[in-house]
Amino acid sequence: MRLSDLQNKTLVNVNNGKNIGNIVDVNIDFENGNILSFIIESKSTGFSFFSKENDILVKWTDIRKIGEDVIIVDVRQNWLNLYL
Repeated sequence: MRLSDLQNKTLVNVNNGKNIGNIVDVNIDFENGNILSFIIESKSTGFSFFSKENDILVKWTDIRKIGEDVIIVDVRQNWLNLYL
């Protein structure tokens, strides 16, 4: 699977069914080639189009399932409240 394939999928929190956002980048461990986390462009309003302040980091270990259209993640609600 390519990064561009993942970027076309929506991330959904398994705890509340909310859309978290879309993948804009990935952090990779260059020593072993494993994905460490995804950088998510959160759904935001206002004039933050060029801002990275609202980006969210989702760890690879938080991914529960990669489906055809969505990626299901398990992130704590109190952590997400800081961003959404």
